[in-house]
Amino acid sequence: MPASPSTARAINDRLALRLLQQEGPLTAGQLKQLTGLSRPTVADLVERLAAAGLIDVVGESGEQRRGPNAKLYGIVADQAHLAALDVRTEGVSVVVSDLLGRVLAEASVPIGGDTGTGPAVEQAVALVERAAKEAGVTELHTVGIGAPGLIDPASGELRDTTGLPEWHRRLVLALHERLPGTRIHVENETNLAALAEQRDGIARDRDTFVLLWLGHGTGAAVVLDGTLRRGASGGTGEIGFLPVPGTAGLPSAVDCEGGFHSLAGSAGVVRLAGEYGLAVPGECGLAVPGEGAAGVVPGDRAAGVVRGEGVAGAVPGDRAVSVVRGDGPAGVVPGDRAAGVVRGEGAAGVVREAVAHGESRFLDALADRVAVGVASVVAVLDPGCVVLAGEVGQAGGADLAARVERRVRRMSPLPTEVRASALGGEAVLRGALLTARDRAQDELFAPR
Repeated sequence: MPASPSTARAINDRLALRLLQQEGPLTAGQLKQLTGLSRPTVADLVERLAAAGLIDVVGESGEQRRGPNAKLYGIVADQAHLAALDVRTEGVSVVVSDLLGRVLAEASVPIGGDTGTGPAVEQAVALVERAAKEAGVTELHTVGIGAPGLIDPASGELRDTTGLPEWHRRLVLALHERLPGTRIHVENETNLAALAEQRDGIARDRDTFVLLWLGHGTGAAVVLDGTLRRGASGGTGEIGFLPVPGTAGLPSAVDCEGGFHSLAGSAGVVRLAGEYGLAVPGECGLAVPGEGAAGVVPGDRAAGVVRGEGVAGAVPGDRAVSVVRGDGPAGVVPGDRAAGVVRGEGAAGVVREAVAHGESRFLDALADRVAVGVASVVAVLDPGCVVLAGEVGQAGGADLAARVERRVRRMSPLPTEVRASALGGEAVLRGALLTARDRAQDELFAPR
């Protein structure tokens, strides 16, 4: 059944807008060539989109010909403004951009584990408002948020997750209250990293791949046939709970200790480094010992954490031990799960040093652990490509990726490339911004 004239116009308009967004300013002749539409149809859609305020003349083509040069049309970038947030247990980063994704302002704030829920939410919301003001933006159209934890696929809300601070969930509610006209979209941080790698990073040539996050915790994002898969409950990729050999026990429904998390999470990496006599670099020139160090509590959901019980293992200002405090109180509150953990940065530091100095024995042992998780994913999904991301994956880079690939090749008959992330620490924020832009454009470019 042929499309009605109004439906055909809507399809053509969105096609032209997507081309302008992807290719940049284009002439009517270039739009005709790229879309395959007739000249009169292109002329009509250009007039229609300009009247709607979605495109405007942004210059002229450099082609010399009889008469005036052809006009270049581009998307009106300030038609909408966006924000993206990367929410971590120890702080928040934000960028503000126009509709084309050009960054207008960026900022971050550390939030210590001893900060109360209310003050933590206020710091994060104030950061968004301050960044928007710095960018000269009076109203945000869409905000994309990347956060650890599970996202309910039905409601789109961040679920209450053991081990994550309460202010994460409260932040979303506060943003709805303070920015009543703004669309808020929350997504798991690992999923956003995968979307960013698919669009702008190392997986641009792949419709099917898995991104394995190696940082404070472990996680995976699954992209099949170009589409991110979330699962029935939003839990696709919760690889930290995968039972694996080499751990003291089995994970439980509320605690991934004993699963793959125990092998490849930051605390497990720190303990492994200790077994090979490697120290975790600290900002004060100190180090966190490996297995048996004071303050390391095996079996803790926060990733086998450095506790800060008393002062052993919790040196204020040492990023390998505690989070950066900023303006808050120095030190670590005893027993605080968010403040006392060994962050991915400490584990990343020792991996980075091992790569730089050719510590092959440690890197081989780490690759053995990572390969267990990768081989399990490969056996079930056959993705053909696995991207190592997160702080530890970024620190290991191509060296760790190559070691893991060699091991997976021996463990599985399914050919699999293992690649290092191309976006590193920017992946989550980039993915959140891409998602916000897509959501805004879907609404703004909808048929009128």
